[in-house]
Amino acid sequence: MLVDIKVALVGNPNTGKSTLFNLLTGLNQKIGNFPGITVDKKTGLSKLNSTQTATVIDLPGTYSLYPKSKDESIVFQVLADKGNPSHPDMVVLVADATNLRRNLLLCSQVADLGLPMLLVLNMTDMAKKEGININVDKLAERLGIQVIAMSARKNEGLDKLKEAIANTTAISTQLASIDSKQFAPEAIEAIKAKINTENDYFALQVLHQHEHLAFFNEQDQAAIEQIEQSYGFESSKIQGAETVARYRYLSTILSDVVIDLGAAKKFKITDKLDSILTHRVWGFAIFLLILFFVFNAIFSWSTYPMDLIESSFAWLTDFGHAHLPDGVLTNLFLDGIVAGLGGIVIFIPQIAILFALISILEDTGYMARVTFMMDKIMRKFGLSGKSVVPMIGGIACAVPSIMSARNIENWKDRIITIMVTPLVSCSARLPVYTLLISLVVPNEKILGVFNKQGLALMLMYLISIVAAILVALVMKFIIKAKEKSYFIMELPVYRMPRWKNVLYTMYEKSKTFVLEAGKVIIAISIVLWVMATYGPSKRFEAIEKKYAAIETPATDSVKLAELERDRAAEKLENSYAGILGQTIEPVIKPLGFDWKIGIALITSFAAREAFVGTMSTIYSVDSADEETTTIRNKMRGAVNPDTGEPIFTFATGLSLMLFYAFAMQCMSTVAIVYRETKSWKWPVIQLVYMTAMAYVASLVAYQVLK
Repeated sequence: MLVDIKVALVGNPNTGKSTLFNLLTGLNQKIGNFPGITVDKKTGLSKLNSTQTATVIDLPGTYSLYPKSKDESIVFQVLADKGNPSHPDMVVLVADATNLRRNLLLCSQVADLGLPMLLVLNMTDMAKKEGININVDKLAERLGIQVIAMSARKNEGLDKLKEAIANTTAISTQLASIDSKQFAPEAIEAIKAKINTENDYFALQVLHQHEHLAFFNEQDQAAIEQIEQSYGFESSKIQGAETVARYRYLSTILSDVVIDLGAAKKFKITDKLDSILTHRVWGFAIFLLILFFVFNAIFSWSTYPMDLIESSFAWLTDFGHAHLPDGVLTNLFLDGIVAGLGGIVIFIPQIAILFALISILEDTGYMARVTFMMDKIMRKFGLSGKSVVPMIGGIACAVPSIMSARNIENWKDRIITIMVTPLVSCSARLPVYTLLISLVVPNEKILGVFNKQGLALMLMYLISIVAAILVALVMKFIIKAKEKSYFIMELPVYRMPRWKNVLYTMYEKSKTFVLEAGKVIIAISIVLWVMATYGPSKRFEAIEKKYAAIETPATDSVKLAELERDRAAEKLENSYAGILGQTIEPVIKPLGFDWKIGIALITSFAAREAFVGTMSTIYSVDSADEETTTIRNKMRGAVNPDTGEPIFTFATGLSLMLFYAFAMQCMSTVAIVYRETKSWKWPVIQLVYMTAMAYVASLVAYQVLK
């Protein structure tokens, strides 16, 4: 019989907690939100042994139980509130063995809450390399809890950890680290009586942060506030005194337990690398070279698998038309769903490469250096150094990046970060860029090394970053606030990337991209196919009569094919989709866009990547060829009926890329901005200014280059 227990992973940032979570749960994970708030909740199932499984909850990283952000406030709420659905049966405290003293501060706080717990000393392999010896048995004896030494990166010690988790639920022998009552004895006793608890430290934490605790009603909050005032409770002063007391306690715990033989050489390699990689000149030059390598790799490494996927979908469509019975359902499936889905699946190689390289940069510790280097620059433009994290994360997706802005304490910095992060080119724009670049930029090398298409992609990303910074500068003077911001960040030592974690990230992000985008694409493709296939009956009847009246010998196959193409094109133009596109064409024509592109602009307001699926569907419906060609070839062969010139010229391609670079075409981002700001004011302002930027940039680019 399976016995489920609930385990919470708690630890400082950069301790390998997420890697351990992935090890314990594998693919049995899901992401949701903690009840009533927008903070991500990662949970997963772990099989401990033949009779026990555990539900593992990965709590946000924090340096102490005193929160500095929304994410960090979740940790105490989950651990303290027994009524919280995520409240654990036990805690696994993950600590970095190379910096044990700092990590044990949080451990001692959690221990004083009285929850069953064990300590994981992660990165023990790194500690040994740095000359740090830890007497694990002595540390376990002094703390009164099980201590497991392991290396999550190398998958060492996982079985011991699972066995320890299975044996810890019924055992809670840890010793109280400090006497919490010494800091405010009368107030603590009053709170214990009020909330009916015997735990001194829980009562002390309630005094400190009751305003953020959702499990107290207004009446309870008022009563706790009254107790604070009655006994003159000074939160900041007591926090300082508690921290000093804890570090004194930890000094006695770690005496003769941790022997650091390599203290002088510990950061020698890291310091040498930092002298180059964070240099005020060479650091930025190296960063630009790394960026170019990333974007060049996205094009160069993905060519073969993309061609294979593209030709496979073309073959599938041909095979389906040849073997499935003619009819509405066959056309809907092949020209609607398959064509739309093919427009997304083809970009899996590029998405996988992008996320793999980002994961490597994060794993090695380099991304933290980029944040550090950018701090001084960001401040000049009204942003905090912490704004770099959401903005760099925006290269992947704006939605989680905007949510990560909660870590920015200053309100003004946070709002500006939220307002400009969607300008940074995300993975949803990548399919649009790569499709258009492949059409209008030749696949040639400069100096025999640099790929022109890779360079063009890098420039699109740099344009978006520069635009975000300039908009932030404008908002710096528009948005007023009295708060002062500060920047504190730990720079981890350089490490080899965890290749298993990189592969998992590639798989997970690619799967999420396909599934999330696929839902939207399939829905839009079905609606779009119907709109592009049907139209006002009078118009369609007139077209049928027109082509029925044209006499062509049955033996003239070339003439018959031309007439069939003309008939399909005319029906598309008079379909509901065609009418919609032609309605907005006068507005977008100065940008170099025709009515077909207009349809894609409308559908991609749901999600930017829908542009590719829309063009696939539109050109599939528009085509009457017996042999299906690829979407890129169809778009490359599209001509303007008035001028006879190709529609997708360099001017049109650049205009379209700039429009997608700046326009707010993502309903999910609008929704998350509303949720994070709790007001429609900011998402509306964002939608208006980004659309205006997109239109003006496209207009200028097309009119200058045409």
